[in-house]
Amino acid sequence: MRFPEVNGSNLQRQKKQLPGDFEGQLNVILIAFLQYQQYDVNTWLPLMADLTSRFPALSYYELPTISARSKLEQWWIDEGMRMGIPDPQTRAHTITLYLDKRGFRKALAIEDENEIVILLLDQQGEVLWRATGKWNADLGRGLQAKVEDWFSQ
Repeated sequence: MRFPEVNGSNLQRQKKQLPGDFEGQLNVILIAFLQYQQYDVNTWLPLMADLTSRFPALSYYELPTISARSKLEQWWIDEGMRMGIPDPQTRAHTITLYLDKRGFRKALAIEDENEIVILLLDQQGEVLWRATGKWNADLGRGLQAKVEDWFSQ
């Protein structure tokens, strides 16, 4: 399965075409569909900090995924997120997607929006590993093992 081609902008106001603009040889993608799911995304950030410090060719991205909106509504939402995220690196790796969520979910075989989705992608956007929900030890070990294995080849 391959990550679908979509457009978005990061919180540094840079347009991105995905999956081509993902920077890592491997990329961890944290997809949230609802605002309160940011708390679940945050549970993965300590592991992301550890893995990216050990594997510089690994990148991670937060993808708030929102139904298509008018340009004014997009601006309002993005400015609100910018105000809440002062760190430039976090802003650069937070890419908001305004799109047909149903089609996006279908392309990635995501059944519903009840939990966040975590994907590990190679440079071509192929999904190598996936999980749903907030971090727990088993999921964290699974992702870590997959990353370590990939970089040891």
